[in-house]
Order: sequence, then C-alpha cells, then structure tokens
Amino acid sequence: MLRVSDDLVPDGLWERIAALLPPRPPRRHRYPGRLPADDRAALRGIVYVLRKNVSWRDVPAERTGCSGVTAWRRLRDWTDAGVWPRLHEVLLAELRKAGLLDMDDCAIDGSHIRALKGGSHRTFAGRPRAAGQQAPPDRRPARNTPLAVSLTGGNRHDVTQLTPLLDLIPRMRGLRGRPRHRPGRLFADRGYDYDKYRRILRARGITPKIARRGVPHGSGLGKTRWVVERTFAWLHQFKRLRIRYEIRADLHLGLLQLAYSIICLRRLRTSF
Repeated sequence: MLRVSDDLVPDGLWERIAALLPPRPPRRHRYPGRLPADDRAALRGIVYVLRKNVSWRDVPAERTGCSGVTAWRRLRDWTDAGVWPRLHEVLLAELRKAGLLDMDDCAIDGSHIRALKGGSHRTFAGRPRAAGQQAPPDRRPARNTPLAVSLTGGNRHDVTQLTPLLDLIPRMRGLRGRPRHRPGRLFADRGYDYDKYRRILRARGITPKIARRGVPHGSGLGKTRWVVERTFAWLHQFKRLRIRYEIRADLHLGLLQLAYSIICLRRLRTSF
C-alpha cells in the first residue's frame, strides 16, 4: 500500500489546478487497459521534482503515488494546455480581490542560469526574467508578488525583453472595473538605461524609474528594486530552477510558472 504525502500538494493548490486541467479522452469500453494515474498524484511528482531536484526516474512512487515518467508526461501535457499561466492569473485575481496586490510600482530584472542539456533557448545559459510588484514604503516582507516571467537565451540583452515581459503581465480581475495589467511606475537597473525604452514606457502610461549609466551609485532606486532580487531568491528555493535540466524550454518555463503560482498561494495561505 502506498503512503502518499499531501504536504506536496495541499488542498488549496489542488482545488485551483483541478478546475483548469484539460479533460481526459474517453476510455474504451472494450479492453480499456489500466486506469490512468491520478492527476493529484502526478502533480505531487511534479512538485517533488521542482522542490528536490531529483531526476524524473527517481521520483519515489511510495511518496507521490505515481512514477516520475507519468509526472513528466502530465507536466508536458498540462504545459501544452496552458494550465500554468492560467493558474497564475487566477491567483493574481484572488490577491487583488483580497487587497494584497497593488500595481502602482513594479520592478524588473533578469538572472542567468546554466543550461546543462542544451535544447532550445540556450546560448551558454538560460536567462529567466521576472517582473514583480513593488512593496509599499513600510517594506513588510510579504508585500511583493511575482507578476510575469519569461525565458530566453543567455545572449539576449535585458532591455530587448522589456516590452515582451510587460506584455506577459495578465489582465488581473478581482475588483470592479477594468482589469489591471499595467504598473504605474517601473523600476529597473542600468541595463535598461535607454531613452528609446523610456519613451515606449511613457507611451504605455508607465513612468520609468531607471538608473542612469555613468553616474555615481546612490540613486536610491536600490531601495525599491530589491523585491525582484528577492523573487529570484524565492525561485532558487525550488532546487530544480537553479540549473536548467529540461531540454524543452517550455517545460522549464512551465516549472517557473508553477513556482510563481506557489509563491502567490503562500500569500493567500500562509500555511503553504
């Protein structure tokens, strides 16, 4: 008898994901074969790999309830079905409805990771980029939220991904009126110091707060950009994300998006 552990997939996470999963194909009436593995068990296997960074073949079935191969296949299928960005969007709407999401100030940055197995989106390293909600002046530790993430080759300059990343911020509902998807101000380091992109931001109604190159340090913007660095630190708590092991870039991005959703859920359910 298997002894599975639901600490990997608590009820709050499972209830939100279960509503987004694509329907399974109907089973044959004659010679139906073995029953498919339970979706929640497969999600346990995915979260186990995300947290522990074991190979898929080493996922312990006695703890998760399914094999690592099955977990990988569900990750592939659910990524193709767009489950992870929809989950993130649902959680952002819940945060906004609860008054825990304010789009006035946001920060953006990129980070290098090694890509050991090659594949697409690889030039020496993968480069995940993140945009996160800024904390209020009191800097309470739970007051910033990851809004969007993208994955590119390591040879892509940060500033070229500025507008594509902003376009990935979902339209967040949760309150009456139009969904919100644009920050009021955007904070960035000197890598984004180009007047062309300042004009692009202003044309979108966003006030750029970008550090200038060639000036002494001490602009004070570091007091507001620290939240995106902490977001990367949170992502690195998921050991699978420290190095890119997935050959398929979309699967690594799917794990990034799942980690983002777990971080958002922690704000709603402090027990997770």
